[in-house]
Amino acid sequence: MAHFAPTLVAWQAEHGRHHLPWQRTQDPYHVWLSEIMLQQTQVSTVLDYFERFLAALPSVVALAAAPQEQVMALWAGLGYYSRARNLHRCAQEVVARFGGEFPPTAAQLETLPGIGPSTAAAIASFCFGERISIYDGNVKRVLSRLLAFDGDLSGGAANKLLHAHAQALVVGSGQAMAMPRYTQGLMDLGATVCHLKAPNCGRCPVREMCAAHAADEAARYPIKTKRIKRTSERWYLLLLDKGDAVWLQQRGDAGIWGGLQAPLVFSALADMARWLQLHGGMLAVSGPSQVSPISQVFGASPELQALQLSDLVQPTIKHQLTHKELFLTPVVVPVAQAAGPLGVGEAGEQYVGAWVDKSQLAQAALPAPIKKWLLAAG
Repeated sequence: MAHFAPTLVAWQAEHGRHHLPWQRTQDPYHVWLSEIMLQQTQVSTVLDYFERFLAALPSVVALAAAPQEQVMALWAGLGYYSRARNLHRCAQEVVARFGGEFPPTAAQLETLPGIGPSTAAAIASFCFGERISIYDGNVKRVLSRLLAFDGDLSGGAANKLLHAHAQALVVGSGQAMAMPRYTQGLMDLGATVCHLKAPNCGRCPVREMCAAHAADEAARYPIKTKRIKRTSERWYLLLLDKGDAVWLQQRGDAGIWGGLQAPLVFSALADMARWLQLHGGMLAVSGPSQVSPISQVFGASPELQALQLSDLVQPTIKHQLTHKELFLTPVVVPVAQAAGPLGVGEAGEQYVGAWVDKSQLAQAALPAPIKKWLLAAG
């Protein structure tokens, strides 16, 4: 194992990735932003977002000063929106606690919102040369094969032990070892050679050191017995449309689409109809020949209201998340008049939102499937 680090560093210099924008700088703001964006997101998806984000907010100081609505709009479509909220909070703490400069050690970086051990190690090793190993999915795969590590990485004890092995490789590699290139080499080896399902051992620079390759069992590792349990939900989305604008709710920070703008979400058409009945004094519905208050249109029984709403239902949109499959059914209610705010719901829930001009939807902080549908619908 003493030859692992220098072999990896030499391989990265000649064969590693050098074309990605965050690989051409050791600016901690750029590296941090890329690390957060790349969490459970493909490189090809991140590239456009990364460049667009930096063009709008080129420094951690600019990000800290930006309104949350702008941050969420720049992030919209990347998913896992708590990352964007933590990104914003982290920038504000970097400015408040560290004068707008990222701290140089992993221990200090881990005290910031949204920065876990692997992200902290990536920034500290890549930008400041700290001798600490990253520990992401690529590293787990590479090292579990290198060591033929039999621990089940579904559990904490095995992860702790493999992480210790990762750090031991760094500590035992000699003081002259270039941490930025070693860190990038680990990422590159996992991303381009040591694939999960079809490892390309013939191209691997450390195959002669690899215990799994020697046993012809590379595909067996990493061992992870626990699988993600997927669930599904159906959501009915109420889109109030008054021709030039639509009404969008500002969702709270918690849960799916947290912090984004979206139509109101209901689990059943009858629930949607009751909501419309409650707000009958604030809205009027435009029909084929007249304008009627919502309380008159949806004033019958919940069953009849749901039947009336079913005529306004749009085709269902299927949206895949990591742990959940969403079936999104938009319901477009044409609104002729709107007076004042929409108020509160039956149990006192606040429905904070606003009319958004349709010409501004492309820039709004909308979930990706909703933005795509709205822009296509015109």
